[in-house]
Amino acid sequence: MPGRGKHRRPRINPLTRGFIAAGTGGAALTLPLLGATHASAAEPQSTPAAVQSVPRAVQPAKSLTYTVTKGDSLARIADTYDVSGGWKQLYKDNRAAVGDNPKLIHPGLKLKVKTTKAHAAKKTATPSSAPAKPAAKPATGVAQATQASAKTYANNLDGWIREALDIMAQKGIPGSYDGIHRNIMRESSGNPLAINNWDSNAAAGTPSKGLLQVIDPTFAAYHVPGTPFDPFDPVANITAACNYAADRYGSIDNVNGPY
Repeated sequence: MPGRGKHRRPRINPLTRGFIAAGTGGAALTLPLLGATHASAAEPQSTPAAVQSVPRAVQPAKSLTYTVTKGDSLARIADTYDVSGGWKQLYKDNRAAVGDNPKLIHPGLKLKVKTTKAHAAKKTATPSSAPAKPAAKPATGVAQATQASAKTYANNLDGWIREALDIMAQKGIPGSYDGIHRNIMRESSGNPLAINNWDSNAAAGTPSKGLLQVIDPTFAAYHVPGTPFDPFDPVANITAACNYAADRYGSIDNVNGPY
C-alpha cells in the first residue's frame, strides 16, 4: 500500500543514496543497487584472478653428464635428478651406452641426464653447458658430475673384462684377457644372465650363474670388495670367479674346462 510508505523515511546507506529516485504516489523507486554494489565488491577480486591466469615460467631442461657409482640404478638416478619420465626416459636417452638390459649399469659408465637448471644446482651437479665448479663436501648419496679424468668402460663383454682386470690388478688377483674370455665363451657364451638349471649343482639347489657360471656359495666366499654383491653382475662375477680360480688353480689362465 503506497500510503503506508509515505510517512516512513527509509534508512539509506550513504554509499547508495545517490541512486534513489522519486516515484509517483510518494513511493521511492530504487535503481538496481544490488548490481552496483556487487560490481563494486567484485572489482578487487578480478585482479588476483587475472594474475592467477598468467602461466608460470617453466624451467628449461638442462643436460648434465653423470658417472655411475657403486650401488646406483637408473631409478635412483632418475629420482635424484627428477628426470621427466623417470628411469624409463633415462634408459631411453642412454640405451646406446647402457645396452639391452637397464638393470646392468656399472661404476664408471657415463649417462646423459636431463634435469632443470635449478634442481641441478641444488644437487651440486655440473650442467654440460657450464664449467665445472668444485663442491665442498657434498651430502652422502648426492650424485656427482662426471670428472673428465674418470676411466670408463664399454657396457659389453670387452668392457666388463677390462674393468675386471683393472680391479684384479688392484687386488693382486692373476689372470689375462685371453684366459677370462676363453672361459666365458665356454661357460656362458658371453651372456651375463646365463643360469644352469639342469646339472648337479642345480639339483642341489645352487645353480651356476653369470658369465663364468659361479654358484652362490663360491661367489659369496670369493666376492671381491668394491664390486656389487650380485652374481649376475658381469664384473662381480668375473672377479669372483678369477679369485676362486687363483686360489684353486693358480690363475684363471690355467682353467681349460669345467672348474
